[in-house]
Amino acid sequence: MSSGTNGGSVHAGPQDGGPPAQELRADVVVVGFGAAGACAALEAVAAGCRVLVLDRFTGGGATALSGGIVYAGGGTPQQQAAGVSDSAEAMLGYLRTEVGDVVPAATLREFCDGSVAMLAWLESHGVPFEGSLCPDKTSYPTNRHYLYYSGSEASARAAAQPAPRGHRTRGRGTSGGVLFARLAAATRRSGAQVVPQTAAVRLITDDGRVTGVECRSLRGAPWWARTAHRVLYRLARKPYLYVPKLGRLMHRPVSWLELRYGKALRVGATCGVVIAAGGFGANRQMLRAHAPSARGGLPLATPGDDGSGIRLGTGAGGAVALLDRVSVWRFLTPPPALLRGVLVDRDGARICDESRYGAAIGDAIIARRGQAWLLADQATIGQARRQVRSTTLWFQRLQAWYMLAFGRVAADTVAGVAARAGVDADGLAATVAAYNATATAGSADPLGKPADLLRPVDQPPFSLIDVSIRPRLMHPAPVLTLGGLVADPGTGQVLRDDGMPVPGLYAAGRSAVGLCSRSYVSGLSIADCVFSGRRAGRHAAAARPGAGTLSSRASFSSCGHCAGGYGSAGWSTSLTWSVCSTGRTGHGFRCRPGSAR
Repeated sequence: MSSGTNGGSVHAGPQDGGPPAQELRADVVVVGFGAAGACAALEAVAAGCRVLVLDRFTGGGATALSGGIVYAGGGTPQQQAAGVSDSAEAMLGYLRTEVGDVVPAATLREFCDGSVAMLAWLESHGVPFEGSLCPDKTSYPTNRHYLYYSGSEASARAAAQPAPRGHRTRGRGTSGGVLFARLAAATRRSGAQVVPQTAAVRLITDDGRVTGVECRSLRGAPWWARTAHRVLYRLARKPYLYVPKLGRLMHRPVSWLELRYGKALRVGATCGVVIAAGGFGANRQMLRAHAPSARGGLPLATPGDDGSGIRLGTGAGGAVALLDRVSVWRFLTPPPALLRGVLVDRDGARICDESRYGAAIGDAIIARRGQAWLLADQATIGQARRQVRSTTLWFQRLQAWYMLAFGRVAADTVAGVAARAGVDADGLAATVAAYNATATAGSADPLGKPADLLRPVDQPPFSLIDVSIRPRLMHPAPVLTLGGLVADPGTGQVLRDDGMPVPGLYAAGRSAVGLCSRSYVSGLSIADCVFSGRRAGRHAAAARPGAGTLSSRASFSSCGHCAGGYGSAGWSTSLTWSVCSTGRTGHGFRCRPGSAR
């Protein structure tokens, strides 16, 4: 979903030199055709706007290659079909522990209160879901199950009643392709014009307002160049994701075709431009500059996730935040038996509750210099081997067999296995003794591991499975970027450093700071793409003359710490942590009681 390479903005007016650019015009222009872009387009069309969607390639972005998980709760039909009891309040209680204060409390409540309706909206556009509940804790359910615990809900049971909220789009394998295909078909049926093979290069501004996009497009290129661009991009997508060096090599002809045959195209936007062009996981320079903790991980990105959408926004004056926040995943399951193991660092000290979500485990491992091992005894290893076939899809099966066969060392004693792995033997012995004492006594685990997973690790031989964060083809640690442009939580408008909006510019999905920008759980990114994309599309459409005024529950709400308001009436953003009148801190929100825009 890349939007190009240059960023910046250009004032409206004739171009200097070169042939005149082709021109298109719409009410709302969406840059990027993934989940967020499709949802923005659908909402803008529903509001009566002429909508044009640009994509550097043919659409889909990271959404199409994802697992197609949508985080939803509050009593969805799928939860009810599975006999699951859930409420918006319980969903809110759990997500508070993950989302923190990266969005205002009212925005998170709006998301949770509207969750059932959001899933119904997706279904109305053809996205299929089902309530077959997965019985095991897993990184991704098999084709027999489409509802599962996709976060750390059980670990946060003190904050809220746990419930499975990972709604997997019904489709074999990783079903993000199905989710995007249905949204793409709905977008085209709606009357929105999709312009593929068109990269946004910079935004056009007029007296500070964004009024369009300057692009390079293959629209007028020879048919063979357009066909080669489309085919070569599709061939490079998955290698780019799983073997980045090979993928970058395969992608070079695609970039060459764009440079050789791309022609200037100017697209005017009467109401506004929505940036929904993904994150920056494919931009190694941005990762090194902003997120060095991602080193050793495998960026979960397509060639389009190169940060160009974010650069478009900053070129027009938009602020960014949380570019240092990345989600590094280290799943211990499947097979689920491995959750009975003990996760330790090089000193032999226990790291965290082993049943937590893979991103939380990844964060904890990174805090221990990226080195970690899972201690398991013979009973656990034997049970895990028996579970591999029934609890995995093909890509999980490869990783599980690698961990169980080549990714571990074993010995008859705890001291012996520690020596083989290079882990401190005394530290590991002390950790195992304390863990076994807790399990034997039936006491609560001090790190919060659910009681049904606590079992003494006491049957030799013992194994230490290496789950460190480092480049490994058979056991990678996927990385997802979480920061981006700062957007008004009520409207999706891109904000400047001083908190004032950039007129005519909106952002959504991973191009913007959103619900998952502090902590990621499976499904929350796509759910945020739907939520923020729809928000941006609605409010961009509201700028159309005669469209009326939209209100948002998130736009005029109290700070939660003081009497000040935030949203359209009284808050601003900053790239640094800021303080409200009570002295409380929160990223990106500075209370200005009584102020108005």
